[in-house]
Amino acid sequence: MNGPQEQTLAGQAVLVTGAAGCIGAWVVRQLRELGAQPVVFDIAENRERLHLIMPDADAVTWELGDITDFQRLSAVAATHDIQAIIHLAALQVPFCKADPVGSTHINVMGSIHILELARQRGINRLSYASSVAAPAMGSNNWLATLYGAHKVCGEQMAQVYWQDWGVPSVGIRPAIIYGPGRDQGMSAAPTIAVLAAEVGADYTIPFTGDVGFVHVEDAAARFIAAASRSYEGAHVFDLNGTPATVAEMLAQLAQHYPEASIQATGDAMPFPAEANSGDLETLLGLPACRTLEAGIAATVAGFREARDRGIDLEHIFQQTLGKTP
Repeated sequence: MNGPQEQTLAGQAVLVTGAAGCIGAWVVRQLRELGAQPVVFDIAENRERLHLIMPDADAVTWELGDITDFQRLSAVAATHDIQAIIHLAALQVPFCKADPVGSTHINVMGSIHILELARQRGINRLSYASSVAAPAMGSNNWLATLYGAHKVCGEQMAQVYWQDWGVPSVGIRPAIIYGPGRDQGMSAAPTIAVLAAEVGADYTIPFTGDVGFVHVEDAAARFIAAASRSYEGAHVFDLNGTPATVAEMLAQLAQHYPEASIQATGDAMPFPAEANSGDLETLLGLPACRTLEAGIAATVAGFREARDRGIDLEHIFQQTLGKTP
Protein backbone atom coordinates (compact mmCIF):
# COMPACT_ATOMS: atom_id res chain seq x y z
CA MET A 1 0.00 0.00 0.00
CA ASN A 2 1.03 3.59 -0.46
CA GLY A 3 -0.46 7.02 0.03
CA PRO A 4 -1.44 9.12 3.03
CA GLN A 5 -1.74 6.21 5.46
CA GLU A 6 2.01 5.55 5.22
CA GLN A 7 2.79 9.18 6.01
CA THR A 8 0.51 9.52 9.02
CA LEU A 9 0.18 6.15 10.76
CA ALA A 10 3.80 4.97 10.84
CA GLY A 11 5.02 5.01 14.43
CA GLN A 12 1.56 5.81 15.82
CA ALA A 13 -0.76 3.75 17.99
CA VAL A 14 -4.00 2.70 16.30
CA LEU A 15 -6.80 1.14 18.34
CA VAL A 16 -8.32 -1.86 16.54
CA THR A 17 -11.49 -3.36 17.99
CA GLY A 18 -12.63 -6.77 16.82
CA ALA A 19 -9.10 -7.67 15.73
CA ALA A 20 -9.70 -11.34 16.49
CA GLY A 21 -12.02 -11.37 13.48
CA CYS A 22 -11.13 -11.78 9.82
CA ILE A 23 -10.96 -8.14 8.69
CA GLY A 24 -9.41 -7.17 12.02
CA ALA A 25 -6.59 -9.69 11.68
CA TRP A 26 -5.71 -8.33 8.25
CA VAL A 27 -5.92 -4.75 9.52
CA VAL A 28 -3.41 -5.65 12.23
CA ARG A 29 -1.08 -7.29 9.73
CA GLN A 30 -1.22 -4.37 7.29
CA LEU A 31 -0.76 -1.78 10.05
CA ARG A 32 2.39 -3.56 11.20
CA GLU A 33 3.63 -3.65 7.62
CA LEU A 34 3.14 0.14 7.50
CA GLY A 35 5.18 0.61 10.67
CA ALA A 36 2.17 1.57 12.78
CA GLN A 37 1.49 0.13 16.24
CA PRO A 38 -1.85 -1.66 16.27
CA VAL A 39 -3.33 -1.94 19.76
CA VAL A 40 -5.91 -4.69 19.83
CA PHE A 41 -8.90 -4.24 22.13
CA ASP A 42 -10.93 -7.43 22.38
CA ILE A 43 -12.92 -9.36 24.95
CA ALA A 44 -10.70 -12.45 24.65
CA GLU A 45 -7.17 -13.08 23.53
CA ASN A 46 -7.80 -15.24 20.48
CA ARG A 47 -4.94 -14.96 17.99
CA GLU A 48 -5.99 -17.91 15.80
CA ARG A 49 -6.73 -15.82 12.72
CA LEU A 50 -3.62 -13.71 13.23
CA HIS A 51 -1.49 -16.86 13.41
CA LEU A 52 -3.09 -18.07 10.18
CA ILE A 53 -2.06 -14.98 8.21
CA MET A 54 1.11 -13.69 9.89
CA PRO A 55 4.21 -15.26 11.45
CA ASP A 56 4.63 -12.69 14.25
CA ALA A 57 1.15 -12.73 15.74
CA ASP A 58 2.48 -13.13 19.29
CA ALA A 59 4.25 -9.76 19.04
CA VAL A 60 0.99 -7.82 18.61
CA THR A 61 -0.06 -5.61 21.55
CA TRP A 62 -3.30 -7.06 22.91
CA GLU A 63 -5.49 -5.42 25.55
CA LEU A 64 -8.36 -7.41 27.04
CA GLY A 65 -11.58 -5.52 27.51
CA ASP A 66 -15.30 -5.43 26.81
CA ILE A 67 -16.44 -2.85 24.25
CA THR A 68 -19.40 -2.12 26.53
CA ASP A 69 -17.01 -1.06 29.33
CA PHE A 70 -16.24 2.58 28.56
CA GLN A 71 -13.94 3.03 31.55
CA ARG A 72 -11.68 0.19 30.43
CA LEU A 73 -11.75 1.40 26.83
CA SER A 74 -10.73 4.90 27.92
CA ALA A 75 -7.91 3.57 30.09
CA VAL A 76 -6.44 1.59 27.21
CA ALA A 77 -6.64 4.61 24.90
CA ALA A 78 -4.84 6.75 27.48
CA THR A 79 -2.16 4.15 28.21
CA HIS A 80 -1.18 3.82 24.55
CA ASP A 81 -1.85 7.41 23.46
CA ILE A 82 -4.17 6.25 20.71
CA GLN A 83 -4.10 8.50 17.65
CA ALA A 84 -6.57 6.72 15.35
CA ILE A 85 -9.35 4.13 15.66
CA ILE A 86 -10.51 1.29 13.42
CA HIS A 87 -13.72 -0.09 14.93
CA LEU A 88 -14.68 -3.56 13.71
CA ALA A 89 -16.10 -5.27 16.82
CA ALA A 90 -19.62 -6.60 16.27
CA LEU A 91 -21.77 -9.69 16.42
CA GLN A 92 -23.04 -10.75 12.99
CA VAL A 93 -26.46 -11.79 11.66
CA PRO A 94 -26.98 -15.25 13.22
CA PHE A 95 -25.52 -14.23 16.57
CA CYS A 96 -27.76 -11.16 16.77
CA LYS A 97 -30.78 -13.35 16.12
CA ALA A 98 -29.65 -15.80 18.80
CA ASP A 99 -29.02 -13.07 21.40
CA PRO A 100 -31.00 -9.91 20.60
CA VAL A 101 -30.27 -8.08 23.85
CA GLY A 102 -26.62 -9.01 24.24
CA SER A 103 -25.84 -8.25 20.61
CA THR A 104 -27.47 -4.84 20.89
CA HIS A 105 -25.22 -3.99 23.83
CA ILE A 106 -22.16 -4.91 21.79
CA ASN A 107 -23.16 -3.51 18.41
CA VAL A 108 -24.93 -0.32 19.47
CA MET A 109 -23.43 0.60 22.86
CA GLY A 110 -20.02 -0.51 21.65
CA SER A 111 -20.28 1.85 18.68
CA ILE A 112 -21.35 4.84 20.72
CA HIS A 113 -18.51 4.16 23.15
CA ILE A 114 -16.06 4.41 20.25
CA LEU A 115 -17.61 7.68 19.08
CA GLU A 116 -17.56 9.06 22.61
CA LEU A 117 -13.96 7.99 23.08
CA ALA A 118 -13.04 9.89 19.92
CA ARG A 119 -14.96 12.95 21.15
CA GLN A 120 -13.41 12.99 24.61
CA ARG A 121 -9.85 12.41 23.42
CA GLY A 122 -10.04 14.59 20.32
CA ILE A 123 -9.32 11.69 17.96
CA ASN A 124 -10.25 12.80 14.46
CA ARG A 125 -9.20 9.72 12.49
CA LEU A 126 -11.86 7.07 12.79
CA SER A 127 -13.15 4.36 10.48
CA TYR A 128 -15.77 1.80 11.40
CA ALA A 129 -17.48 -1.21 9.88
CA SER A 130 -21.08 -0.96 8.83
CA SER A 131 -22.47 -3.65 6.53
CA VAL A 132 -24.32 -4.45 3.33
CA ALA A 133 -27.07 -5.45 5.78
CA ALA A 134 -27.68 -1.74 6.52
CA PRO A 135 -29.11 -0.69 3.13
CA ALA A 136 -31.15 -3.91 3.19
CA MET A 137 -33.19 -2.27 5.98
CA GLY A 138 -34.86 0.16 3.55
CA SER A 139 -37.95 -0.27 1.40
CA ASN A 140 -36.73 -3.13 -0.77
CA ASN A 141 -36.92 -6.88 -1.18
CA TRP A 142 -33.79 -7.67 0.83
CA LEU A 143 -33.70 -9.36 4.22
CA ALA A 144 -34.17 -7.10 7.25
CA THR A 145 -32.07 -8.23 10.23
CA LEU A 146 -31.37 -7.06 13.74
CA TYR A 147 -27.71 -6.82 12.71
CA GLY A 148 -28.69 -4.48 9.86
CA ALA A 149 -30.73 -2.37 12.28
CA HIS A 150 -27.70 -2.11 14.58
CA LYS A 151 -25.55 -0.95 11.67
CA VAL A 152 -28.08 1.70 10.61
CA CYS A 153 -28.12 2.95 14.18
CA GLY A 154 -24.33 3.16 14.21
CA GLU A 155 -24.31 5.20 10.99
CA GLN A 156 -26.92 7.58 12.36
CA MET A 157 -25.05 8.02 15.64
CA ALA A 158 -21.91 8.87 13.68
CA GLN A 159 -23.88 11.52 11.78
CA VAL A 160 -25.00 13.09 15.05
CA TYR A 161 -21.49 13.03 16.51
CA TRP A 162 -20.31 15.00 13.48
CA GLN A 163 -23.28 17.37 13.61
CA ASP A 164 -23.13 18.11 17.34
CA TRP A 165 -19.45 17.69 18.21
CA GLY A 166 -17.51 17.68 14.96
CA VAL A 167 -16.28 14.08 15.30
CA PRO A 168 -15.38 12.94 11.76
CA SER A 169 -15.73 9.33 10.66
CA VAL A 170 -15.79 7.03 7.66
CA GLY A 171 -18.21 4.10 7.77
CA ILE A 172 -17.69 1.27 5.29
CA ARG A 173 -20.35 -1.27 4.33
CA PRO A 174 -18.54 -4.36 3.04
CA ALA A 175 -20.48 -6.91 1.04
CA ILE A 176 -19.35 -10.55 1.31
CA ILE A 177 -15.84 -10.75 2.72
CA TYR A 178 -13.68 -13.67 1.63
CA GLY A 179 -10.08 -14.68 2.12
CA PRO A 180 -7.95 -16.47 4.75
CA GLY A 181 -9.46 -16.04 8.19
CA ARG A 182 -13.09 -15.78 7.05
CA ASP A 183 -14.58 -18.76 8.82
CA GLN A 184 -17.70 -17.58 10.64
CA GLY A 185 -21.11 -16.19 9.75
CA MET A 186 -23.70 -16.96 7.11
CA SER A 187 -21.56 -15.66 4.22
CA ALA A 188 -18.27 -17.37 5.10
CA ALA A 189 -19.01 -20.32 2.81
CA PRO A 190 -16.97 -19.20 -0.26
CA THR A 191 -13.81 -19.04 1.85
CA ILE A 192 -14.61 -22.32 3.56
CA ALA A 193 -14.99 -23.83 0.08
CA VAL A 194 -11.44 -22.78 -0.82
CA LEU A 195 -10.12 -24.22 2.45
CA ALA A 196 -12.04 -27.44 1.84
CA ALA A 197 -10.50 -27.77 -1.61
CA GLU A 198 -7.03 -27.16 -0.16
CA VAL A 199 -7.41 -29.96 2.40
CA GLY A 200 -9.16 -32.31 -0.03
CA ALA A 201 -12.56 -32.28 1.66
CA ASP A 202 -16.03 -32.21 0.14
CA TYR A 203 -18.06 -29.06 0.75
CA THR A 204 -21.31 -27.48 -0.39
CA ILE A 205 -21.86 -23.72 -0.36
CA PRO A 206 -25.43 -23.31 0.99
CA PHE A 207 -26.43 -20.49 -1.37
CA THR A 208 -26.24 -19.59 -5.03
CA GLY A 209 -26.84 -16.48 -7.14
CA ASP A 210 -25.11 -13.12 -7.16
CA VAL A 211 -22.63 -12.13 -4.46
CA GLY A 212 -20.66 -8.94 -3.85
CA PHE A 213 -17.22 -10.50 -3.32
CA VAL A 214 -14.78 -8.34 -1.30
CA HIS A 215 -11.35 -9.81 -0.71
CA VAL A 216 -10.36 -9.25 2.91
CA GLU A 217 -7.05 -7.57 2.03
CA ASP A 218 -8.91 -4.96 -0.02
CA ALA A 219 -11.32 -4.35 2.86
CA ALA A 220 -8.50 -3.99 5.40
CA ALA A 221 -6.64 -1.53 3.16
CA ARG A 222 -9.73 0.66 2.97
CA PHE A 223 -10.34 0.73 6.72
CA ILE A 224 -6.70 1.70 7.24
CA ALA A 225 -6.74 4.39 4.57
CA ALA A 226 -9.98 5.80 6.00
CA ALA A 227 -8.35 6.09 9.45
CA SER A 228 -5.11 7.52 8.09
CA ARG A 229 -6.27 11.13 8.07
CA SER A 230 -9.28 13.21 9.03
CA TYR A 231 -11.97 13.33 6.38
CA GLU A 232 -14.38 16.14 7.25
CA GLY A 233 -17.91 14.83 7.81
CA ALA A 234 -19.54 11.54 8.72
CA HIS A 235 -19.20 9.52 5.54
CA VAL A 236 -20.76 6.16 4.74
CA PHE A 237 -19.80 4.11 1.68
CA ASP A 238 -20.84 0.79 0.20
CA LEU A 239 -17.96 -1.56 -0.55
CA ASN A 240 -19.33 -4.03 -3.08
CA GLY A 241 -16.01 -5.34 -4.35
CA THR A 242 -16.38 -7.38 -7.52
CA PRO A 243 -19.90 -8.82 -7.81
CA ALA A 244 -20.10 -12.26 -9.43
CA THR A 245 -22.17 -15.40 -9.21
CA VAL A 246 -21.35 -18.30 -6.96
CA ALA A 247 -21.04 -20.40 -10.13
CA GLU A 248 -18.32 -18.04 -11.39
CA MET A 249 -16.53 -18.32 -8.07
CA LEU A 250 -16.62 -22.12 -8.31
CA ALA A 251 -15.23 -21.94 -11.84
CA GLN A 252 -12.30 -19.90 -10.55
CA LEU A 253 -11.78 -22.37 -7.73
CA ALA A 254 -11.68 -25.24 -10.23
CA GLN A 255 -8.72 -23.58 -11.95
CA HIS A 256 -6.68 -24.27 -8.82
CA TYR A 257 -8.32 -27.54 -7.72
CA PRO A 258 -9.68 -29.35 -10.78
CA GLU A 259 -10.35 -32.53 -8.77
CA ALA A 260 -12.10 -30.83 -5.85
CA SER A 261 -15.63 -31.82 -4.88
CA ILE A 262 -17.13 -28.39 -4.14
CA GLN A 263 -20.78 -27.66 -4.91
CA ALA A 264 -23.36 -24.95 -4.30
CA THR A 265 -27.07 -25.23 -3.65
CA GLY A 266 -29.94 -23.19 -2.25
CA ASP A 267 -31.36 -19.74 -2.79
CA ALA A 268 -29.42 -16.56 -3.46
CA MET A 269 -28.09 -14.51 -0.57
CA PRO A 270 -30.77 -12.07 0.68
CA PHE A 271 -28.49 -9.01 0.33
CA PRO A 272 -27.71 -6.76 -2.65
CA ALA A 273 -24.78 -7.47 -4.97
CA GLU A 274 -24.41 -4.17 -6.78
CA ALA A 275 -21.54 -2.93 -8.91
CA ASN A 276 -18.91 -1.05 -6.91
CA SER A 277 -19.40 2.70 -7.34
CA GLY A 278 -15.76 3.61 -6.78
CA ASP A 279 -16.75 6.53 -4.52
CA LEU A 280 -14.85 5.16 -1.53
CA GLU A 281 -11.75 4.55 -3.63
CA THR A 282 -11.95 8.11 -4.97
CA LEU A 283 -12.05 9.57 -1.46
CA LEU A 284 -9.19 7.39 -0.22
CA GLY A 285 -7.05 7.49 -3.33
CA LEU A 286 -6.99 3.71 -3.70
CA PRO A 287 -7.24 1.53 -6.82
CA ALA A 288 -10.28 -0.60 -7.58
CA CYS A 289 -10.82 -3.87 -5.72
CA ARG A 290 -9.05 -6.88 -7.18
CA THR A 291 -10.86 -9.16 -9.59
CA LEU A 292 -12.47 -12.35 -8.37
CA GLU A 293 -9.79 -14.29 -10.24
CA ALA A 294 -7.04 -12.44 -8.38
CA GLY A 295 -8.88 -12.76 -5.08
CA ILE A 296 -9.33 -16.52 -5.32
CA ALA A 297 -5.67 -16.87 -6.31
CA ALA A 298 -4.63 -14.77 -3.29
CA THR A 299 -6.83 -16.87 -1.00
CA VAL A 300 -5.29 -20.10 -2.28
CA ALA A 301 -1.80 -18.63 -1.91
CA GLY A 302 -2.60 -17.46 1.62
CA PHE A 303 -3.68 -20.91 2.76
CA ARG A 304 -0.63 -22.52 1.17
CA GLU A 305 1.72 -20.01 2.78
CA ALA A 306 0.13 -20.80 6.14
CA ARG A 307 0.61 -24.52 5.54
CA ASP A 308 4.27 -23.89 4.70
CA ARG A 309 4.64 -22.17 8.11
CA GLY A 310 3.31 -25.29 9.81
CA ILE A 311 -0.33 -24.24 10.28
CA ASP A 312 -2.61 -27.29 10.48
CA LEU A 313 -5.22 -26.44 7.84
CA GLU A 314 -7.09 -29.73 8.31
CA HIS A 315 -7.65 -28.87 11.97
CA ILE A 316 -8.75 -25.34 11.06
CA PHE A 317 -11.22 -26.74 8.53
CA GLN A 318 -12.81 -29.01 11.12
CA GLN A 319 -13.00 -26.13 13.61
CA THR A 320 -14.57 -23.96 10.93
CA LEU A 321 -17.37 -26.44 10.32
CA GLY A 322 -18.26 -26.09 14.00
CA LYS A 323 -18.26 -22.28 13.88
CA THR A 324 -20.52 -21.82 10.89
CA PRO A 325 -24.24 -21.66 11.70
